[in-house]
Amino acid sequence: MRVLVVEDEAFLAEMIAEGLRRDALAVDVAGDGLEALQKMRFGEYDVLVLDRDLPGVHGDDVCRQVVEQRLLTRILMLTAAGTVRDRVDGLGLGADDYLAKPFAYDELLARVLALGRRARPALPPVLERAGIVLDTARRQASRDGRHLQLSRKEFAVLETLLRAEGAVVSGEDLIEQVWEEHTSYRTSAVRVTLSKLRAKLGEPPVIETVPGSGYRITSGTS
Repeated sequence: MRVLVVEDEAFLAEMIAEGLRRDALAVDVAGDGLEALQKMRFGEYDVLVLDRDLPGVHGDDVCRQVVEQRLLTRILMLTAAGTVRDRVDGLGLGADDYLAKPFAYDELLARVLALGRRARPALPPVLERAGIVLDTARRQASRDGRHLQLSRKEFAVLETLLRAEGAVVSGEDLIEQVWEEHTSYRTSAVRVTLSKLRAKLGEPPVIETVPGSGYRITSGTS
Protein backbone atom coordinates (compact mmCIF):
# COMPACT_ATOMS: atom_id res chain seq x y z
CA MET A 1 0.00 0.00 0.00
CA ARG A 2 1.34 3.44 -0.98
CA VAL A 3 0.50 6.45 1.17
CA LEU A 4 1.16 10.16 0.69
CA VAL A 5 1.28 12.19 3.91
CA VAL A 6 0.64 15.90 3.32
CA GLU A 7 1.41 17.91 6.45
CA ASP A 8 3.21 21.25 6.84
CA GLU A 9 4.35 20.47 10.39
CA ALA A 10 7.55 18.62 9.51
CA PHE A 11 7.89 16.81 12.84
CA LEU A 12 4.32 15.50 12.72
CA ALA A 13 4.66 14.51 9.06
CA GLU A 14 7.79 12.45 9.73
CA MET A 15 6.29 10.91 12.86
CA ILE A 16 3.28 9.71 10.87
CA ALA A 17 5.45 8.54 7.96
CA GLU A 18 7.89 6.59 10.13
CA GLY A 19 5.03 4.94 12.00
CA LEU A 20 3.37 3.81 8.77
CA ARG A 21 6.70 2.59 7.38
CA ARG A 22 7.19 0.46 10.49
CA ASP A 23 3.86 -1.11 9.61
CA ALA A 24 5.17 -2.08 6.16
CA LEU A 25 3.56 0.72 4.12
CA ALA A 26 5.40 2.69 1.44
CA VAL A 27 5.14 6.35 2.43
CA ASP A 28 6.05 9.64 0.75
CA VAL A 29 5.75 13.06 2.38
CA ALA A 30 4.73 16.47 1.02
CA GLY A 31 4.98 19.70 3.02
CA ASP A 32 2.33 21.70 1.19
CA GLY A 33 -0.56 21.38 -1.22
CA LEU A 34 1.38 22.23 -4.38
CA GLU A 35 4.01 19.59 -3.64
CA ALA A 36 1.25 17.07 -2.96
CA LEU A 37 -0.39 17.70 -6.33
CA GLN A 38 2.97 17.37 -8.08
CA LYS A 39 3.70 14.04 -6.39
CA MET A 40 0.24 12.72 -7.23
CA ARG A 41 0.75 13.69 -10.87
CA PHE A 42 3.69 11.30 -11.17
CA GLY A 43 2.85 8.59 -8.63
CA GLU A 44 -0.14 6.45 -7.72
CA TYR A 45 -1.22 6.39 -4.07
CA ASP A 46 -3.82 4.25 -2.33
CA VAL A 47 -4.35 6.70 0.53
CA LEU A 48 -3.79 10.43 0.95
CA VAL A 49 -3.37 11.57 4.58
CA LEU A 50 -4.18 15.24 4.06
CA ASP A 51 -3.86 18.09 6.53
CA ARG A 52 -6.71 20.46 5.78
CA ASP A 53 -4.98 23.68 6.85
CA LEU A 54 -2.06 23.79 4.41
CA PRO A 55 -0.15 26.88 3.32
CA GLY A 56 -0.34 27.91 -0.33
CA VAL A 57 -2.69 25.44 -1.99
CA HIS A 58 -5.22 24.69 0.75
CA GLY A 59 -6.04 21.13 1.71
CA ASP A 60 -9.61 21.68 0.54
CA ASP A 61 -8.35 22.49 -2.95
CA VAL A 62 -6.12 19.40 -3.00
CA CYS A 63 -9.11 17.29 -2.00
CA ARG A 64 -11.28 18.85 -4.72
CA GLN A 65 -8.69 18.17 -7.42
CA VAL A 66 -8.29 14.53 -6.39
CA VAL A 67 -12.07 14.07 -6.52
CA GLU A 68 -12.43 15.93 -9.84
CA GLN A 69 -9.74 13.76 -11.43
CA ARG A 70 -11.65 10.66 -10.33
CA LEU A 71 -8.53 9.14 -8.82
CA LEU A 72 -8.87 5.89 -6.88
CA THR A 73 -6.90 7.47 -4.02
CA ARG A 74 -8.81 7.51 -0.73
CA ILE A 75 -8.53 10.65 1.39
CA LEU A 76 -8.12 10.84 5.17
CA MET A 77 -8.38 14.50 6.13
CA LEU A 78 -6.64 15.79 9.27
CA THR A 79 -7.32 19.06 11.03
CA ALA A 80 -7.02 20.76 14.40
CA ALA A 81 -10.65 21.83 14.06
CA GLY A 82 -12.80 18.97 15.28
CA THR A 83 -16.33 20.34 15.39
CA VAL A 84 -19.22 18.52 13.73
CA ARG A 85 -19.48 21.34 11.19
CA ASP A 86 -15.82 20.91 10.25
CA ARG A 87 -16.23 17.18 9.80
CA VAL A 88 -19.35 17.65 7.69
CA ASP A 89 -17.61 20.24 5.52
CA GLY A 90 -14.52 18.04 5.05
CA LEU A 91 -16.56 15.00 4.06
CA GLY A 92 -18.67 17.20 1.81
CA LEU A 93 -15.57 18.07 -0.18
CA GLY A 94 -15.14 14.40 -1.05
CA ALA A 95 -12.85 13.20 1.73
CA ASP A 96 -13.46 9.56 2.65
CA ASP A 97 -12.68 9.96 6.35
CA TYR A 98 -11.87 12.70 8.84
CA LEU A 99 -9.62 12.68 11.91
CA ALA A 100 -9.22 15.56 14.35
CA LYS A 101 -5.88 16.47 15.91
CA PRO A 102 -4.55 15.42 18.33
CA PHE A 103 -5.12 11.78 17.46
CA ALA A 104 -3.86 8.38 18.58
CA TYR A 105 -1.48 6.81 16.05
CA ASP A 106 -3.23 3.43 16.32
CA GLU A 107 -6.49 5.04 15.23
CA LEU A 108 -4.82 6.77 12.28
CA LEU A 109 -3.24 3.47 11.22
CA ALA A 110 -6.56 1.64 11.44
CA ARG A 111 -8.25 4.30 9.31
CA VAL A 112 -5.45 4.29 6.72
CA LEU A 113 -5.58 0.49 6.41
CA ALA A 114 -9.38 0.54 6.10
CA LEU A 115 -9.21 3.17 3.35
CA GLY A 116 -6.44 1.25 1.60
CA ARG A 117 -8.65 -1.83 1.43
CA ARG A 118 -11.35 0.27 -0.20
CA ALA A 119 -8.88 1.63 -2.77
CA ARG A 120 -7.98 -1.88 -3.94
CA PRO A 121 -10.03 -4.85 -5.12
CA ALA A 122 -11.42 -6.74 -2.15
CA LEU A 123 -9.12 -9.53 -1.01
CA PRO A 124 -9.18 -11.68 2.11
CA PRO A 125 -7.09 -10.39 5.06
CA VAL A 126 -5.32 -13.77 5.22
CA LEU A 127 -3.43 -14.74 2.06
CA GLU A 128 -2.37 -18.35 1.46
CA ARG A 129 -0.27 -19.99 -1.25
CA ALA A 130 2.36 -22.71 -1.43
CA GLY A 131 2.19 -23.35 2.31
CA ILE A 132 2.61 -19.66 3.13
CA VAL A 133 0.02 -17.99 5.35
CA LEU A 134 0.14 -14.19 5.56
CA ASP A 135 -2.16 -12.45 8.03
CA THR A 136 -2.15 -8.85 6.84
CA ALA A 137 -4.25 -7.59 9.75
CA ARG A 138 -1.98 -9.03 12.47
CA ARG A 139 1.19 -8.58 10.37
CA GLN A 140 2.12 -12.23 10.87
CA ALA A 141 3.55 -14.75 8.42
CA SER A 142 4.27 -18.47 8.47
CA ARG A 143 5.22 -21.29 6.14
CA ASP A 144 4.05 -24.82 6.83
CA GLY A 145 3.26 -23.74 10.39
CA ARG A 146 6.71 -22.23 10.97
CA HIS A 147 6.59 -18.59 12.07
CA LEU A 148 8.54 -16.18 9.86
CA GLN A 149 10.28 -13.19 11.39
CA LEU A 150 10.13 -10.72 8.50
CA SER A 151 11.26 -7.13 8.19
CA ARG A 152 8.64 -4.63 7.04
CA LYS A 153 10.03 -4.62 3.49
CA GLU A 154 10.18 -8.43 3.34
CA PHE A 155 6.59 -8.60 4.58
CA ALA A 156 5.45 -6.03 2.01
CA VAL A 157 7.23 -7.81 -0.85
CA LEU A 158 5.72 -11.15 0.17
CA GLU A 159 2.27 -9.58 0.43
CA THR A 160 2.61 -8.02 -3.03
CA LEU A 161 3.63 -11.35 -4.57
CA LEU A 162 0.84 -13.25 -2.82
CA ARG A 163 -1.77 -10.71 -3.89
CA ALA A 164 -0.71 -11.29 -7.50
CA GLU A 165 -2.03 -14.87 -7.10
CA GLY A 166 0.71 -16.46 -9.17
CA ALA A 167 1.01 -13.70 -11.77
CA VAL A 168 4.43 -12.21 -12.45
CA VAL A 169 5.26 -8.97 -10.61
CA SER A 170 7.97 -6.90 -12.26
CA GLY A 171 10.82 -5.37 -10.28
CA GLU A 172 9.51 -1.94 -11.25
CA ASP A 173 6.07 -2.79 -9.81
CA LEU A 174 7.68 -3.98 -6.58
CA ILE A 175 9.55 -0.68 -6.33
CA GLU A 176 6.33 1.25 -6.99
CA GLN A 177 4.27 -0.65 -4.43
CA VAL A 178 6.76 -1.29 -1.63
CA TRP A 179 9.46 1.37 -1.66
CA GLU A 180 9.28 5.15 -1.27
CA GLU A 181 9.83 7.58 -4.12
CA HIS A 182 13.30 8.12 -5.61
CA THR A 183 14.12 4.41 -5.21
CA SER A 184 15.53 3.12 -8.49
CA TYR A 185 15.32 -0.44 -9.74
CA ARG A 186 18.99 -0.08 -10.55
CA THR A 187 19.71 -0.24 -6.83
CA SER A 188 20.12 -3.58 -5.11
CA ALA A 189 17.10 -2.98 -2.85
CA VAL A 190 14.78 -5.48 -4.53
CA ARG A 191 17.42 -8.16 -5.06
CA VAL A 192 18.75 -7.92 -1.50
CA THR A 193 15.26 -8.02 0.03
CA LEU A 194 14.24 -10.99 -2.14
CA SER A 195 17.43 -12.85 -1.23
CA LYS A 196 16.75 -12.43 2.49
CA LEU A 197 13.08 -13.32 2.05
CA ARG A 198 13.93 -16.50 0.14
CA ALA A 199 16.34 -17.54 2.87
CA LYS A 200 13.67 -17.07 5.54
CA LEU A 201 11.05 -18.95 3.53
CA GLY A 202 13.41 -21.91 3.29
CA GLU A 203 13.23 -25.01 1.11
CA PRO A 204 11.89 -25.88 -1.34
CA PRO A 205 12.19 -22.52 -3.13
CA VAL A 206 8.84 -20.81 -3.64
CA ILE A 207 9.74 -17.42 -5.19
CA GLU A 208 10.50 -17.90 -8.86
CA THR A 209 12.51 -15.44 -10.95
CA VAL A 210 11.06 -15.10 -14.45
CA PRO A 211 13.94 -13.85 -16.63
CA GLY A 212 13.22 -10.47 -18.18
CA SER A 213 9.83 -10.22 -16.47
CA GLY A 214 9.97 -10.31 -12.69
CA TYR A 215 9.00 -12.60 -9.83
CA ARG A 216 6.12 -14.81 -8.77
CA ILE A 217 5.07 -17.23 -6.05
CA THR A 218 4.87 -20.77 -7.40
CA SER A 219 1.69 -22.74 -6.89
CA GLY A 220 3.29 -25.91 -5.60
CA THR A 221 3.30 -26.80 -1.91
CA SER A 222 6.31 -27.84 0.10
